[in-house]
Amino acid sequence: MKILVTGGYGFIGSAFIRHIIRNSNVSVINLDKLTYAAMPAALEECSDNDRYSFEKGDITDANTVKNIFKRHRPDGIVHLAAESHVDRSIDGPASFIHTNIVGSFVLLDVARAYWGELDAKKRKRFRLHHISTDEVYGSLSETAPAFTEDTPYSPRSPYSASKASADHLMQAWHETYGLPVVMTNCSNNYGPWQFPEKLIPTVIYNALNGNPLPVYGNGSNIRDWLYVEDHAAAIWTVFESGISGERYNIGGNAEWRNIEVVRLVCHILDELRPRNDGTSYSEQITFVTDRPGHDKRYAVNCAKICRELGWSPSVNFEKGLRKTIKWYLENEAWWKKIHQTVYDGGRQGLAVR
Repeated sequence: MKILVTGGYGFIGSAFIRHIIRNSNVSVINLDKLTYAAMPAALEECSDNDRYSFEKGDITDANTVKNIFKRHRPDGIVHLAAESHVDRSIDGPASFIHTNIVGSFVLLDVARAYWGELDAKKRKRFRLHHISTDEVYGSLSETAPAFTEDTPYSPRSPYSASKASADHLMQAWHETYGLPVVMTNCSNNYGPWQFPEKLIPTVIYNALNGNPLPVYGNGSNIRDWLYVEDHAAAIWTVFESGISGERYNIGGNAEWRNIEVVRLVCHILDELRPRNDGTSYSEQITFVTDRPGHDKRYAVNCAKICRELGWSPSVNFEKGLRKTIKWYLENEAWWKKIHQTVYDGGRQGLAVR
């Protein structure tokens, strides 16, 4: 089998490709635009493997996508290419609309034509797995039941609105044309190789550099945390065994307030890399003006994928966070270079998801 993975140099995409190369005999074509968030270093272990190949290209370019399908003849698609940072979507939504909506349409259009030309056996095996987010469901109160696959959509940021649009396109192409599509909506991912603008690496960076640790509002917003390698395993499970036309929520069963996450990062850093003055990194916590439309709580009910496909999260949040922090401490050269070349002293302290 040969799978086309879009956005394979992203955080989740690279984790998924590593999982496939390590745990199967499947071949992977990585289609990535190489934007600011691309991380080729995350796939260095795969670069010499004859089951891995890379294609630089933009999913909004129909000719590029058609040529890749023509040359590689994939048996399926895992669609991860997307602009994903909420703060950036607030600052500049245009690129989110273009990549997340137009790009998804182009991929669907090319995939439908390609699928229609396959013989019966390959048509039956082919599928397009679209990876989305729990943010399309909107915001929960602290006492509301967790999101299920039947929760109505209520996106509240340009990012989540663009992902919701892509989800609806995927469902429409399945219903209208019969294209075999499966979808997953995941909670907040964390782990090694996450781009430094996200919450956990942002806190690590700022803590070690003596900067304020910015927390939106009073830090009471709640997120469900999913270790990225657990997510990679779930994506593969759904690709292999999920039912066409179905949606599966993927969560970590780990709801934490943002301020609790920041304090836990500080606590672990206090142990692994103590400050020179002997005080806690938590003294650097600074509460900043909340961002517009900041959702109060995300919580994912992943009973369906556990019950029907046998997947469940295996990494406890505290243990996963410790592993993540250790990884960042051992790979400082990588993320410090990103801060120097991408941020140049700019907006790295803003992102809290």
